Amino acid sequence: MDDVLALILAGGQGDRLSVLSEQRAKPAVVFGGQYRLVDFALSNCAASDLDRVAVLTQYRPRSLANHIASGRAWGYDTLDRQIEILPPYLGRADMDWYQGTADAVYQNLYLIAQSKAEEVLILSADQVYLMSYRNLVAHHRQQQADVTIGVYSVPIEEAQRFGVLELNESGRMVDFQEKPSHPKSTWVSMGIYCFNRSVLIKALQEDAQLGAASTHDFGKDIVPRIFGSQRVFGFQYHDYWRDVGTIEAYWQANMDLIEQDPPLNLVNPEAPLRTSRMSQAPARFGASATPHHALIAPGAQIDGEVLRSVISPGVVVEKGASVRDSIVCHDTVIRAGAVVDHAILDKEGEIGRDATVGFGEDSIVNHARPDVVNCGISIVGKRAVVPARMKVGRNVVIGPGVEEELVGRKLVESGETVLPKQMPLHLFV
Repeated sequence: MDDVLALILAGGQGDRLSVLSEQRAKPAVVFGGQYRLVDFALSNCAASDLDRVAVLTQYRPRSLANHIASGRAWGYDTLDRQIEILPPYLGRADMDWYQGTADAVYQNLYLIAQSKAEEVLILSADQVYLMSYRNLVAHHRQQQADVTIGVYSVPIEEAQRFGVLELNESGRMVDFQEKPSHPKSTWVSMGIYCFNRSVLIKALQEDAQLGAASTHDFGKDIVPRIFGSQRVFGFQYHDYWRDVGTIEAYWQANMDLIEQDPPLNLVNPEAPLRTSRMSQAPARFGASATPHHALIAPGAQIDGEVLRSVISPGVVVEKGASVRDSIVCHDTVIRAGAVVDHAILDKEGEIGRDATVGFGEDSIVNHARPDVVNCGISIVGKRAVVPARMKVGRNVVIGPGVEEELVGRKLVESGETVLPKQMPLHLFV
């Protein structure tokens, strides 16, 4: 793997994750209690013994950059193994904000040229899976491929949400469909690419010359344009992989972790999931605590009921409170008598005494974003405060920092969105 350079695309806004990604890049969204989505790509690189890794950032990168820091948690703080964080910058006339995944790599072609790598891995920073890229690179070399794409088989009815590849008997790509209404195959792109260095450089330079005629995206533009003239193969991956691009997918992937036999092993000795975090005291369970079928991180204090839920460090669930089928992020407090049901609570919020988040029927979708918040899950943003005895329905979005906007109200009806009148400055950290 000495001849391989890894580029992790971590600049996405993740609009379909609603307020969870409003003040942070999508790869910095909390997952599995104490991790971030970017931890998967970084941990996979570490497990694959990749010495050269660069993370391309753009949208609200501060939280992400603070999390990665020197890369020490993944072993990237030595002379031989280092990680670079590459935001967009202004320089030549063709330098600007990244216009797409391919453009982000194009604007950093100097890094590829300097590395003298034989192959370049292009990786997404917002997918949930643990793998060693060694097998992918070995398959790429064995097939004498120009490009190898990680592919995953999904039910045919779900394939229309992805880029669909049709492969021949040798695994070579013979057709591609971008989010087709009638998929011809169940093999979908995982957004993982292994390029021969020269092929990548040429493809990106040709794409850049197209200007506005291209969206400058690997899946939409680069791959469909070159598979007829280059040897493009699929690498079939059969273990756990999830694209958590929607609220429902994000919630379900978290719930997968609390199954009796989780389909994803976070402590796999061959490819462990690593993260950068402060040392935490052990989780504390009081005499009245009743945790069942839950994932509870260090530093949590549980005195109430926690059922089928994922709890982050520093979360407090007071006596008489109940958390069910929910995701509760760092340092959020659930006061006595409160009920949280089918909800996602972002960091440092508070659910007041005897309040309820998540009640009523799932059929009323969010009025403002029916395309995003529609599966019965309510979302409470970072540092928002739900007052005591308030009832919050299903498919509700309460924005970051909301507090005074809810004062005096007793009910937030299903499908409603409550946003702050003015975004508090402290939410930008």
